[in-house]
Amino acid sequence: MMTNARTLYHRLAPAILSCASLMCASQALAQSAPMDHSTMHHDHAAMMASTIKRSEANYSIPAVAQLRQDGKKVSFPADLDDGRPVLMQFIYTSCTAICPVTTQMFSQVQDKLGRDVSKLHMLSISIDPEYDTPARLAAYAKKYSAGAQWQFYTGTQAASVSLQKAFDAYRGDKMNHAPVTYLRAAPGKPWVRLDGLGSADEIVKEYRSLATAKG
Repeated sequence: MMTNARTLYHRLAPAILSCASLMCASQALAQSAPMDHSTMHHDHAAMMASTIKRSEANYSIPAVAQLRQDGKKVSFPADLDDGRPVLMQFIYTSCTAICPVTTQMFSQVQDKLGRDVSKLHMLSISIDPEYDTPARLAAYAKKYSAGAQWQFYTGTQAASVSLQKAFDAYRGDKMNHAPVTYLRAAPGKPWVRLDGLGSADEIVKEYRSLATAKG
């Protein structure tokens, strides 16, 4: 029975790159035979490693207004281009599948960088701005112990869609949202795009490589 459950897990693994499919996979696994936790952890780590895709791209960032979690209205790309390397993701606070995982990964990144994290600009941009008010984003930021270098953004639905399309992240419905992490050394430099559920160690390695090249 354990072998059947493991086989089911690997069959479902390619499909878990969206919030909806991740929840379906979890439900299917829960209905299958019990799996040893150590085996589950090992298989999950192997699946994550196999689904990470690294690429580089140049994105044209649209001029849009955004609201930070502190309620301040800012403009993109100006607020993004503050001179520091950028680490960015798209999230929404009511997500129960991918977003908690990727946001926790960002939290681990800031812990691993320690004092050096102030040299990095971290951004989490909502793809559900109608629900994600600055107050909800502030509570979400607190939940993940976000430091001063990590900002959360919301705005109009049109601005959100514009940003998602600019970064080739728009999938129509928020439930089709896929995990993507973006890094950039400086304005005008290409973006490193990591598709999949990466680890904090992978992100830190990418960041340090970019920071070294920038210097």
